[in-house]
Amino acid sequence: MARPIKNPRPKLDLETEALAALEAARTMAPGPERTEAMKRAGILQNAVDMQGMLFAKRGRPPKA
Repeated sequence: MARPIKNPRPKLDLETEALAALEAARTMAPGPERTEAMKRAGILQNAVDMQGMLFAKRGRPPKA
């Protein structure tokens, strides 16, 4: 059973934060800081996906 979220964040805010984190991580030089930033971006993307927003894969049509 999933635990209830006390203060869920709005979907659009979470989506924009995930995209911003991903872009910031991509611009970093390779190293442990970039690895952690990519992990954080992935966690944010998963949170958005769980709320119903989907990230389209490059080169693939969106899922129906």
